[in-house]
Amino acid sequence: MKNINNILSIKMILFLCLSVIVFNACQADEEVFAKTRLFRPVLSEDLFAEGNVVIVNMGKLKEAIGYTLEVSRDTFKTIDYTINTEVSRVEINEELIGEELFWNTLYQVRATAHAQDPQYDSKVSDLGNVKTERFPTILNIPATFDVTDIAARVSWTVAGEAVTGIKVFAGDDLKLKTPLFPEKAVSSEEQLAGVSFVEGLSPETSYQIAIYSGTTLRGWVDYKTRVADIDPNGPGVIDIRADTSPSAIDNALATAPEGAIILVKRGMIYDMPTYALNKSVTIRAAYGFGEQKAKLYKDGNMNIASGTNIDHIRFIDLEIRGKNYAGNYVFNPSSGNTVINELTFDNCKIGTVRGVIRLRGTNALINTYEIKNSVVDSIGGYGLLTCDTNPGNPQTATVKNIKLTNSTFNKVTYLIVSRNNSESIAIEGCTFANVTNYFRYHGGANNDNVTNGISIKNSIFGHAWDETGAATTWTTVGIVNGLANTSFDVGNSYTTSDITWSKEVPNLTPKTYSKNQDDLWVDPQNNDFNFKDKSFVGRITAGDPRWRLKL
Repeated sequence: MKNINNILSIKMILFLCLSVIVFNACQADEEVFAKTRLFRPVLSEDLFAEGNVVIVNMGKLKEAIGYTLEVSRDTFKTIDYTINTEVSRVEINEELIGEELFWNTLYQVRATAHAQDPQYDSKVSDLGNVKTERFPTILNIPATFDVTDIAARVSWTVAGEAVTGIKVFAGDDLKLKTPLFPEKAVSSEEQLAGVSFVEGLSPETSYQIAIYSGTTLRGWVDYKTRVADIDPNGPGVIDIRADTSPSAIDNALATAPEGAIILVKRGMIYDMPTYALNKSVTIRAAYGFGEQKAKLYKDGNMNIASGTNIDHIRFIDLEIRGKNYAGNYVFNPSSGNTVINELTFDNCKIGTVRGVIRLRGTNALINTYEIKNSVVDSIGGYGLLTCDTNPGNPQTATVKNIKLTNSTFNKVTYLIVSRNNSESIAIEGCTFANVTNYFRYHGGANNDNVTNGISIKNSIFGHAWDETGAATTWTTVGIVNGLANTSFDVGNSYTTSDITWSKEVPNLTPKTYSKNQDDLWVDPQNNDFNFKDKSFVGRITAGDPRWRLKL
């Protein structure tokens, strides 16, 4: 018992000693940590604009005595305004900076928080981009068909005071200080129609065109004129705009020299040429106002002569449409020993055909086939391309390089079909909806690949085509046949959630839009692919650029 008491006494003494040590430690000076710089400012709500006033609302930092805001329009290569403020919520307006911000302009804002001692100021914080609203105006935003190389169509809603004049300013005269031409008077007829025209512009030039009621500015819009139009009297140009015959293009092709440009009239309807092409040619519409394109339309298809070597065949600013969806093609040659270096459709509308090009024949070759800046719809089982064969013939019809660029493809049964290898397929900035089958390379061993790979960038893919109108699910076949040894390079591309894949395209699905294609686009059935869902993450960078939201 005595030993136990001794042990308890020793423990008690040790406990008291430890308590004294802890007590003395608590009485010592508290440890002082080195002071550090302030945290970077952060937004408590996104940057936004009311009219041409930008609102910056930052979270208040307790130790901050003030903030410096910097405002730029060129990602801080230059700084438009430097604002010093003691508050964390700032309205950037005329009262604050001495002048108005520009309307309809993208600004960048960054901020620094200041401490009592400047050495502890925060680092610079990039707060992001914000676009001021468009000036309240009755002016309509111009469409691509409202401008040519030398003229502009100006239209507005007839409301309020009568529009009396139009002024033209340089694209960089943001304060609209110096008109480039004398003011154009608006006639009473033009005011009643809400439409007038400005002429005497220069090709490939940016302008701002403003309307006035007396001296009151009613608004302005940006125009960019197009590249210079074809000189109708230039060498190799055949101007058939005055010929109203449906066979005018066919007649022109029969006498056209090598490399000819056949200039057709917007709004005219021509027969699909039946002339078997044996020379380089461009068929294009002359510039003009209005949405309606020159149209090639017939129950038939174009052909290519056997044994020819053609550098290029180009269709520009046309509508090409068949009468018979089950039997028409744009091209359906069965010619052999034929080489076409380039086949291009640019700024075209193409559709209501069984296929765009069905290439057959021994040693029939296209080096580069491109569809760009176009809208293609209602294409049957022969797709945008079928490299086919006549019964009993070798499978030697080949298209080496395929490019689909800045275009929309809607209601397509097959995209690309081939019995021979291709070298490359490049898809860039395209919108696909109601496409059922994408790639079918079915030439068998050594004839069923794209040897240099398939590239898909900045594109959007909706579900398969329901041709009956009764489906509730849609199965899309990415790879119908072949491509086992083909590489796929996919970037910034999206699929809608209502795709049910069979043999999906490799690497395409990591970025899947969480809703259906009818939630994403305004009216896919009628080729309106403007974004219904303005929160879609790819709305600025993906799909056909004509539909993207503009900053």
